[in-house]
Amino acid sequence: MTKLVIFDVDGTLIDSQAHIIASMTAAFGAVGVPTPTRDAILSIVGLSLPIAIRELAQEASDKTIAEMVDVYKADFTENRLKMDAAMPLFEGADSAIARLIARDDVVLAIATGKSRRGLDALLQEWTFGSHFVSTQCADNHPSKPHPSMVQACLAECEVAAQNAVVVGDTTYDMEMAAAARCAGLGVSWGYHGVDALKATGARAVVTDFSQLDAALDQIWKD
Repeated sequence: MTKLVIFDVDGTLIDSQAHIIASMTAAFGAVGVPTPTRDAILSIVGLSLPIAIRELAQEASDKTIAEMVDVYKADFTENRLKMDAAMPLFEGADSAIARLIARDDVVLAIATGKSRRGLDALLQEWTFGSHFVSTQCADNHPSKPHPSMVQACLAECEVAAQNAVVVGDTTYDMEMAAAARCAGLGVSWGYHGVDALKATGARAVVTDFSQLDAALDQIWKD
């Protein structure tokens, strides 16, 4: 029986908060709107960019939101160069993925609020990037927590929902998993807290990538 692990990216595999905060600050500054707090910015990580900015700037016009999205995208690309390109993987992420790649019964996928361009840039940098069978992003789907990205992963990987686990750091990931009838596995080192992850349906929350294998096997066993 083939099992599927669907990873979120920002806050789950990579520590991108410095890039996100810098680019969001640039986007708000470009239109003269006060920049939200760091906590407010990190709270919307995981949503598709236009939805995230709309959540942070609820009084802004659609035209202003569109301008902010464009500024964010341009600044994010520039910041990746200024901050020495690759955003760091969280400790243990590469080893955990290598262990899953070595298993005959597991396939891997990605469901992220990133753009296709941003995701492809990361996949090219990662030594394990080619091992993701399905890579779904914000360009082709509604924003999380809509289940569309997970449903596409299930279809492309030919795995039933009951055999799939979404691994993520936000409530949007857990809600997306539930909407697709998959299990959700939270990680504690990302942008939403452990209590929030559990409240939105996480079957378990790991505090270190070394715990990932056992947590996945327990979910599949249950």
